[in-house]
Amino acid sequence: MKRIHNFNAGPAALPLPVLERAQREFIDFEGTGMSLLEHSHRGKAYDDVHNEAIALLRELMGISDDYHVLFLQGGASLQFCMIPMNLVPKGGSADYVLTGTWAKKALQEAERLGVGRLAGTSEKDGVFPRIPKQGALDLDGNAAYLHITTNNTIAGTQYHNFPDPGSVPLVADMSSDILWRPIDVSKFGLLYAGAQKNIGPSGVAVVVVRKDLVDSARTDLPNFLRYSIHASKNSLYNTANTFGIYMIRNVAAYLKELGGLGKVEEMNRAKAKLLYDMIENNSDFYRCPIEPESRSMMNVVFRLPSEELEKKFIADGLAAGLNGLKGHRSVGGCRASIYNAVPMAAVEALVAFMGEFQKKA
Repeated sequence: MKRIHNFNAGPAALPLPVLERAQREFIDFEGTGMSLLEHSHRGKAYDDVHNEAIALLRELMGISDDYHVLFLQGGASLQFCMIPMNLVPKGGSADYVLTGTWAKKALQEAERLGVGRLAGTSEKDGVFPRIPKQGALDLDGNAAYLHITTNNTIAGTQYHNFPDPGSVPLVADMSSDILWRPIDVSKFGLLYAGAQKNIGPSGVAVVVVRKDLVDSARTDLPNFLRYSIHASKNSLYNTANTFGIYMIRNVAAYLKELGGLGKVEEMNRAKAKLLYDMIENNSDFYRCPIEPESRSMMNVVFRLPSEELEKKFIADGLAAGLNGLKGHRSVGGCRASIYNAVPMAAVEALVAFMGEFQKKA
């Protein structure tokens, strides 16, 4: 078996032990004579997996009983409208900080509903080179919530200190950096993440939402769009993405076995440092356009002296077993997504390749 190094932004790398476990259990799940894909979402075999996934996330993230943990469909994109529909009362509004493409999509959905208000942005000449500081935000004390995108996969920026929303709930899209380090969940009213970057495969959104927000949410919505309905049914209002949640369970179990999120953060920071040091130490050839204090630990973006060299770098990298180094089509350049599942060996291979490529250029 030959596996290459995967730097895709999402769907992204999964831990090899997690994939191997799924392979072992795929045909005959825990001696039942059936694949988990064939089990009823209301049967005991799947029910145990479902509840264990919730319990493991609670343990890893320190989620108290004041919060629901939900597994929903529609990805983070559905949450862009579901959050304001549930949490913004009639006549109200919500604040949004614009830090990249996905933050903009969230704001646009809220604006479509007539409730989105721009509270701050880091946009400069069409790009987002930094995370805005607290003092640059124009916060409405009467807003239903303040929404941020904690890591911006395209821009390559990340919040290293979350803003203080004052008396309103903080809502966060953590699709690309959930579980990368320990956080204080109690600082958030709601956090959500599409699973396909740092926690599992595509097709599941994890939503952690404070129970009092669910209790006070609007009820004049279709049932499928109501958090209260999904919470009351333990995320089984409709047929769940059973395999996706099974994989989330396995990823969470793997991270626990590694030593928890403190150990995961240590590993992630070491990977990011190695790559950023390579870029900074060779700044006559590689350049990171992001201000240092805003640089992402998950998505490292960089440029080469010309677009022609960038195209060759990406092609030669793929030939060398380094997949997914092309920057997003909206910004160009190069990007290495180094999520939890990307091992240090992959980053070391990338850094070695960068050195050799520079010598030959």
